[in-house]
Amino acid sequence: MTVRLVQVGTGGQGAAWCHDYLPPNVADGTIEVVAAADVDEDALDNAREGLALPPERCYTDAATAMAEHDADAVALVVPPHLRESMVESAVANDLHVLAEKPLADSLAAAHRIVDATEDAGLKMGVTMSHRYRQDVTTLRRELRSGEYGDADYFYGRYHVNARSRGSWAGPRLYDWDEHPLLVDGSVHHLDFLADMADSPVETVFCRSWNPGYSDFEGDPNAVVQFETASGTTVVYEGVNTAAVSLNGWGNEHVRANCEDATLVLDGGELYEFPYEADAENCVDSARYDDGDPVELHEREKWSNTWLVEQFADWCAGGEPMETNARANLRSLALVFAAIESAETGEAVDFEAFLERDHTDGETD
Repeated sequence: MTVRLVQVGTGGQGAAWCHDYLPPNVADGTIEVVAAADVDEDALDNAREGLALPPERCYTDAATAMAEHDADAVALVVPPHLRESMVESAVANDLHVLAEKPLADSLAAAHRIVDATEDAGLKMGVTMSHRYRQDVTTLRRELRSGEYGDADYFYGRYHVNARSRGSWAGPRLYDWDEHPLLVDGSVHHLDFLADMADSPVETVFCRSWNPGYSDFEGDPNAVVQFETASGTTVVYEGVNTAAVSLNGWGNEHVRANCEDATLVLDGGELYEFPYEADAENCVDSARYDDGDPVELHEREKWSNTWLVEQFADWCAGGEPMETNARANLRSLALVFAAIESAETGEAVDFEAFLERDHTDGETD
């Protein structure tokens, strides 16, 4: 079954959808893009060029695009504060929804979105693209194999030199007065770390900061720690104001300490360091090239291209995608729990926090 899709948002990240993520799925018959919409007429050139859509199928009003075409689903690549109104239009037109991260600009709004789509009997997924990168997918599969025993500790590092205006994802993030790193970047990092830990999060603690030499209005740096029900500890370090970029976007460092080995992902390469009882000491230091390289898994599609395929398969009657909106609530809640912890200085009871914001969403 080919899923008929309306693409909403064709500028910025939407341009990548038009030129990179959607065309392979069009070419193999996974989807058919029947219309596109963007408030910027010039941005619609991406849909005309990348998706070969004729002018009459390109709109500056998303609700009209959804209403005027026989479609199965809509892909939303719009700013988070617009997401809820776009979902309302999708529900009104009986369309399944695939949305870019984050699901919404608040956890309460995210709860309302999920409840609205589920009440309407519609499917909704979120494109957590970093979880489905080749390197991260390989590490996750290695951990799930059971070959290395249980993992009791994960460490993730994103560490870059982007302290000056415009050097991190353009100038807009420098004007955010609260938590630009946590909201725009760490939503991916915390998602794939929690997924690897593979156990419900119980507590979240965070410290965020902004050094005086940065051009950011809000905190561009944070350290987040969370504990899971299985006793696993996860620590995440996100720094945008370092003097040097050690692990940039898409090249993060991830370390998994397991009973029988330590696995290290760095710069897109994965290494295994088997446990050796006769090598125990507290002096020596291993280098990455001392480890055994782990061959990365191969497939034709990765990241958002693969997620579009997963969503289409789900719409066609297959299994729900792992990053369905209901499951993604937990990833988004990790971000907002970290923000609350950073602002209060206290650890957050994760389940209580998640339920509290659901109640807030119902009463708004």
